[in-house]
Amino acid sequence: MVREFKMPDVGEGLTEAEILKWYVRPGDTVTDGQVVCEVETTKAAVELPIPFDGVVEELRFPEGTTVDVGQVIITVAVKSAEPEPEPGPAGRTPVLVGYGVAESATARRPRRPASVPPGAAAPTLRALAKPPVRKLAKDLGVDLATVTPTGPGGIVTRDDVHALVRPAAAPAVVPVVTDARETRIPVKGVRKATAAAMVNSAFTAPHASESVTVDVTRTMKLVDQLKADTDMANLRVNPLLLVARALLVAIRRNPRINASWDEPAQEIVQKNYVNLGIAAATPRGLIVPNIKDAHAKTLPELAQALGELVATAREGRTSPAAMQGGTVTLTNIGVFGIDTGVPILNPGESAILAVGAIKPRPWVHRGKVKPRQVTTLSLSFDHRIVDGELGARVLADTAAVLERPKRLITWS
Repeated sequence: MVREFKMPDVGEGLTEAEILKWYVRPGDTVTDGQVVCEVETTKAAVELPIPFDGVVEELRFPEGTTVDVGQVIITVAVKSAEPEPEPGPAGRTPVLVGYGVAESATARRPRRPASVPPGAAAPTLRALAKPPVRKLAKDLGVDLATVTPTGPGGIVTRDDVHALVRPAAAPAVVPVVTDARETRIPVKGVRKATAAAMVNSAFTAPHASESVTVDVTRTMKLVDQLKADTDMANLRVNPLLLVARALLVAIRRNPRINASWDEPAQEIVQKNYVNLGIAAATPRGLIVPNIKDAHAKTLPELAQALGELVATAREGRTSPAAMQGGTVTLTNIGVFGIDTGVPILNPGESAILAVGAIKPRPWVHRGKVKPRQVTTLSLSFDHRIVDGELGARVLADTAAVLERPKRLITWS
């Protein structure tokens, strides 16, 4: 019996995905839960595990092909007739997508088994792994003792097993060069989604923008102090962390900035929580994952969440869920040496704050001109929701906290 595996909707309402890499070939044996390919949606790179056992008969599409959700991408010959899974929404076949996203945005290298010196005794400790993972390792011919565990408590996961046998990913798609004077680059995946979202945002929400230049010398000193604080050990401590905290304080003082526009209902939806988006540049394009319930986090918790978000984005492992539900966004253009800009709103949000480069500049401090650490903050907002006064208050409160960061304690 031949069973078909269809391209699933691995996000909310996605219509297509690009096949980045096949991990199997016709004739290969596959087992339930084995990752067979990596695909890129408009939101993230995701690995697809197949939900049944069998032998691969056909790969319907080559790598680099964009496939509509619901199309058959692989057929597998199974030993006996098995009941088809119940169709999901819109007739789509459900698929297990909970094994995590791609470990790398561009290239992946298999882990090498730990070598044992000649004459040394083999390890006697039994690797920790759940029964399905042990079966997977057995089917793939992997010795669990050679696997580096990444699961909680040193447990070997499916991804750990696959990492040993997974071939290296193909290099990024080479742009199509038409002649010596022009290069055409296909717009796909994240870049395509970002372009569409920005056009929709720019021509749907009436943008307004305000900016302020701030002396952040005290904030930079606080960053140095926090880096030496034992409570912040091994956490990501940088100016962006304190800017994020300052923005959260400003939102608490001005909650109407944290809202969205419901066009069908003609209502403003004020959010009583803050999912703080952090714009991140990746090899696949700009993405904006968000820190869920950032308003409720302590400074160490916020630092940990920010560090994990940035690391995950750089590795191309950001999940679709991490980029949904944002309420306000923070973008750090200063890392590129840029002083200021007018950012475009993330769709569905009412405000975005851009942080410029922090540079020493002559500044009047206590009646004298002195060199101080200075930056520019730029706030763009949806003028249907936020008027100039509210935008100015949010911007001024954020700047006031960064100018005198002790207000983080008194205003929080």
